[in-house]
Amino acid sequence: MKTRTKQRESENVTRYADIFTALGAEHRLQIVRLLLSAHPDGMVVSEIQEELQLSGSTLSHHLDKLKNEELVTVTRESTFLRYRANAEVLQEVLRFLFAECCSKNACVPADQVVKLCR
Repeated sequence: MKTRTKQRESENVTRYADIFTALGAEHRLQIVRLLLSAHPDGMVVSEIQEELQLSGSTLSHHLDKLKNEELVTVTRESTFLRYRANAEVLQEVLRFLFAECCSKNACVPADQVVKLCR
């Protein structure tokens, strides 16, 4: 049983490392923050492009990376693609980051984590 738990933890760390890699690019971080500001409606590609002044190919590349890590979702609306921040995955990342400090040594009290997100 301990082996399975360690394997699951290792897989989670790998998954979160991939997510942080995706967020580690300046434009991708800007996109996620912009989409969070438009949550829950999201934005169509042209709105994102206009706001961030990125070329179509650059924006497409970054949106694909974010979508691959499930940080954003995309839906087709007629001829438009609407992107939304995936709040569930972002909350999961926050829980991962704060799990150890809140449960083992309380360096950040759990109620403070909630306040950080407001």
